[in-house]
Amino acid sequence: MIVDCHTHLINYQDEATDDLAGCLARMQATMRRNRVDVSMVLTSYKVTPGRPSTRAVVEATRHLPNIHVVAGLSWKTFCDEDVVELRGMLEAGEIKGLKLYPGYEPFYPADPKLEPAYRLAEEFDVPVMIHSGDTYSPTGKVKYSHPLNVDELAVDFPKVKFLICHLGNPWFRDCMEVVYKNDNVYTDISGLTLGDFSDRFEAYMRQQLKEMILWGVNPRKVLFGTDWPLATMESYLQFMDELKLPPKDKELMLWENAAALFKLDVQAAPLGLGSLLRRI
Repeated sequence: MIVDCHTHLINYQDEATDDLAGCLARMQATMRRNRVDVSMVLTSYKVTPGRPSTRAVVEATRHLPNIHVVAGLSWKTFCDEDVVELRGMLEAGEIKGLKLYPGYEPFYPADPKLEPAYRLAEEFDVPVMIHSGDTYSPTGKVKYSHPLNVDELAVDFPKVKFLICHLGNPWFRDCMEVVYKNDNVYTDISGLTLGDFSDRFEAYMRQQLKEMILWGVNPRKVLFGTDWPLATMESYLQFMDELKLPPKDKELMLWENAAALFKLDVQAAPLGLGSLLRRI
């Protein structure tokens, strides 16, 4: 199995144009081409024609057993109505987690305004994914997206599982410490590059990830993700192969960790070619 825990159905080329159906078709084709069995789709912190709402993505993917939705929240507009809507989606099993975007929006993750979201995550036992590190937008303020900010959340909400996105890039060691220290914190390897890895950057990132695992971060707490379409699945899967991890650790990262964290019924997902080949 391969689970991509970090994808988007956003028209990054033209946010003024609705292309949800086109984005979904391209992602499905990319998954088939790369033998990716399951994808988690993270919705945005804002809604524009090119950035569909969580409800729109839920409706567009409802018939697809191998596509699951993580609801993006906006700190700026978060209110009681959002809590009611999220509760309904969680009760219906329509979303598998929550996503916050500090840095893109100017807030620290421990802002008391977001406590109702963390309480929902605790009640329904779903993870909270938190953008960390550099921002795709040059207007982002990275002081808000430092991975050390997640430590406060992990301590204050010990029953909530938090996932630091993008290994905290470029603060890899700080991310490593927060994941190592807190039993309820995980990380993913998504969004480390735009498009494909360059040879030099790939070598650098291999070293960072190997150091993270060799220095004591449990491989059960690191998830495979790409940030598609900003990064390619092809390049990421090649990167995983070139890490030359022990087979058990690689399987954990490629799908087992995500299946456990998001409580995925992987048997319900159509098996990709990669999975079929493993069974033959």
